[in-house]
Amino acid sequence: MTYDVLGPGPLDYLPCRYGASKLLFRGPRRNLEAPYVAFLGGTETYGKFIEQPYPALIEQATGRTCVNFGFPNAGIDVFAHDPFVAQAASEAEVTVLQVMGAQNMTNRFYSVHPRRNDRFVGASALLQTIYREVDFAEYHFNRHMLNHLMQLSPERFEAVRHELQQAWLARMRLMLGQIKGKTILLWLADHAPHPENRQTVADLGADPLFVTREMLEEASQHATAVVQVVSRKDPEAEPTEGMVFGQMEALAASEMLGPKAHGDAADALSAALLALL
Repeated sequence: MTYDVLGPGPLDYLPCRYGASKLLFRGPRRNLEAPYVAFLGGTETYGKFIEQPYPALIEQATGRTCVNFGFPNAGIDVFAHDPFVAQAASEAEVTVLQVMGAQNMTNRFYSVHPRRNDRFVGASALLQTIYREVDFAEYHFNRHMLNHLMQLSPERFEAVRHELQQAWLARMRLMLGQIKGKTILLWLADHAPHPENRQTVADLGADPLFVTREMLEEASQHATAVVQVVSRKDPEAEPTEGMVFGQMEALAASEMLGPKAHGDAADALSAALLALL
């Protein structure tokens, strides 16, 4: 999913910075001098449209200081390019790393913005060779570009998908290896991770994009623990029930996980964290 998330809205995210990081995180700002649990991830960890995202709920449930390093639309690259976050995660008692999609990171086929990872910067000569008929200057967002490439040629797109999946695995191994303390890998979605042989060809698939069950199992070998949270929305309820958003944000909010998913994540992670602390 790709949304601009730092603009004005009815929910005050109390944006704050930590140390030398160039990133704006969700507040209120926490004290990094005391023992703390670090949470790294994308829009769900940040808690867009959510009054109490799961890191805040876990802090209430466990009494532990929980530092929300979630960043909107983040891929792995946003943290890989920020030495402060890697250091802060290493100094945490435990770091929870949300599984993020494979589309929002620089790879052999295209480059992304170092902080706004959902932004497409440019195609490599290799990708331009594979898709000679495409004018890549037309694209500003990775997902839009990838969807067009897949619609043009599902056969050629398989090379792109494979590259993104391999890059994701390499980047996850590197990132988890840089964190010196205990780590929990969090799968948070409205579906369980699909096996490799169930990849869709009609569309890109669901978030976290292109991450299969086999990929999650391989990455989990480099983490202390894995927590899978599958939280499906109630089809009888309003899709944005309990969420806070402006009039122009209703569509974006309807496509995101709501307060129930954050509560489910908090319950599952609280138990896992207490077992490690």
